[in-house]
Amino acid sequence: MDRGTVGSAQSGRLLVEVRQEGTSAVVTPAGELDHHTAELLREPLEGCLEKGFARLVVDCSRLEFCDSTGLNVLLGARLKAEAAGGGVHLAGMLPVVARVFEITGADAVFTVHDTLDAALAE
Repeated sequence: MDRGTVGSAQSGRLLVEVRQEGTSAVVTPAGELDHHTAELLREPLEGCLEKGFARLVVDCSRLEFCDSTGLNVLLGARLKAEAAGGGVHLAGMLPVVARVFEITGADAVFTVHDTLDAALAE
């Protein structure tokens, strides 16, 4: 597996790391994803797509909060990834974040995995 770091971005409340795992880009947001930090996730997701990664795996295991703005960033990335023949896979969501996806019904439009390893194995 290639674990090369592709990039990272950080604010006081959100750190986003990006690396390549085989043919997937793994994007790991850590902290709070909201109106003030959403751009820090949008830019790396779009950058991965521009570099030709149509399969994006978002490791949510370190994501402590996600509001509607963050959800919209992920939904937008999903549409672009699917248009490129891929998709967005979510992995390891904490219960507080998973609840946002359940309440909005967004969990039905994403491929959701319990763990990052499970997402990468698919």
